[in-house]
Amino acid sequence: MDVRAVLADVASFGPFFAVSTDPAEQLDPSWRPLTHLYTDPAPLRDRIAQVRRVLGSDDRIAGSIAFQGLAARVLSAPFAAAVLHGVVPRLTPDVLHYRVSVTGPWPLWCPVPLAMNVPDVPATADTLAGLLFDDHLAPMVAAVRAQVSISPRVLWGSVASSVASGKRLVGVERPAAAGRAAEIAGRLLAAGPLAGTGDLLDPAAPDTAWTFRRRSCCLYYQVRGGGRCGDCVLLNRPPR
Repeated sequence: MDVRAVLADVASFGPFFAVSTDPAEQLDPSWRPLTHLYTDPAPLRDRIAQVRRVLGSDDRIAGSIAFQGLAARVLSAPFAAAVLHGVVPRLTPDVLHYRVSVTGPWPLWCPVPLAMNVPDVPATADTLAGLLFDDHLAPMVAAVRAQVSISPRVLWGSVASSVASGKRLVGVERPAAAGRAAEIAGRLLAAGPLAGTGDLLDPAAPDTAWTFRRRSCCLYYQVRGGGRCGDCVLLNRPPR
């Protein structure tokens, strides 16, 4: 299947699943490969500062929330493409580009989209884990922790939360794929740095197969009026 068509399909789930492949974007010099984000501290420092101003928080909370948004942007499209189409787009850090935005999530663009066909579930999960954990998220975790003092457990917990959220959304939007989404997501949550980040509980609607509860907190509850996320470890604890 044409990778551009695959990415266009999963982009219909919302902005966190969107990766542009429009060749006309090559005329915009503001695009930067994600390798730049992982090696140059300035863009990430500015993003954390922007989130801190918006939330009225400290650097630790801002770093956590900024990471959460970036991680979800990087992993959502490849996950949905693998579940729905049996392909893993080769969105490596040198191919996948970002552009700074001050009004919302940073857009992503891939000038030359390619993909690997991996219809088998175990191979799909292994391929996704290599692309997402090794190529993108481990460098992103390191880059954020170089900026703010925050536990890697918190950051990897946010990655796990994004995997579970992707599984839920794909299952809701494409019910026929809910079982495959749950199987691939479950394998990812048991792999590498995500192992032990949460628990798979009996499903609560709209989830099928299981509902995820993380063992850490993204710290959003410390923001004025922030509240607790649906998978937060603090949900069963009384408010402070």
